Amino acid sequence: MSEMSPLRRRMIEDMTIRNLSPATQRSYLHAVTKFSRYFGRSPDRLGLGDVRAFQVHLVSKGLSWPALNQTVCALRFFFGVTLGHDEIPERIA
Repeated sequence: MSEMSPLRRRMIEDMTIRNLSPATQRSYLHAVTKFSRYFGRSPDRLGLGDVRAFQVHLVSKGLSWPALNQTVCALRFFFGVTLGHDEIPERIA
C-alpha cells in the first residue's frame, strides 16, 4: 500500500480535531479524492472555478442532492480548514 500524502494526513488530523465521525471523514476524503481525480491534479492546486466545474459535472451526471451537498461540505472543509483559504468556502454554492 502506498504511503499517505502529507495533505491527506493533514485533512484527517483536521477532521479528527473537530471530532467528525469516522463515516463523515471517509465521505469527505472520498469526495476530495474524486475532485482531484476528475482534474488529474492535486486538490491543493485547484480553485473555486474548478469546484464550480466539478459541481456542474456532478449535477449533469444526476448526482442526488444529499450526495452533492456532502461533496460541497467536504470541499468547503478542505479549502477552508485544511488549506486555510477562508475566501473560498463562503463562495462555494
